[in-house]
Amino acid sequence: MRKELLPGEQVITITRQQARSLFFPVLAFIVVPAVAAYACAWVIKGNAQRLVPFISTEWTPWLVGACVVLAAWLLLAYSIKRVLKWRSIRYTLTSRRILARYGMFRRNDWQISLAAIRHVEVHQSLLQRTLHSGNISLDTGHSGTALLADVPEVGKFRGFILDALDELPQGEVFEGELLGDYEELPWELREGG
Repeated sequence: MRKELLPGEQVITITRQQARSLFFPVLAFIVVPAVAAYACAWVIKGNAQRLVPFISTEWTPWLVGACVVLAAWLLLAYSIKRVLKWRSIRYTLTSRRILARYGMFRRNDWQISLAAIRHVEVHQSLLQRTLHSGNISLDTGHSGTALLADVPEVGKFRGFILDALDELPQGEVFEGELLGDYEELPWELREGG
């Protein structure tokens, strides 16, 4: 992160999405091995031969192996995949901009200068309100809005954004220089005919 900072820029906070999306993957991480162990013990006791008469005792290692492989596949395909996806999303607020980073192998980054933000809005569902999380919409004027989805402690994060906006120097920032007047802009960037 230090290499990406601009001169004079400081990191205010770094956060990830709310961890509530990990509830079912963690539950599956606990339940799937327990069910697989029960199924393996059930097969070893000979219950598979009683249930399906044409299955002989030679099938026992194959059935146990199938239970273990199925459990491992479920853990990798569901639980581990969801945890890695959650870990790959990061929101960083600095004294000059907001950065969002998505993905581990295929990375998607975007950043918004704090000077470009015109309006900060928080949206919360009932579940998000109980968990103190929410979605933050950043209106940047003509270029559209950006969304920070499921931010934990959304009120504090919004407060950090507003404090950082208040601490910005007056005027617009152009390529690292502070411009206080419209007349200081290069002629090709001025509006008008």
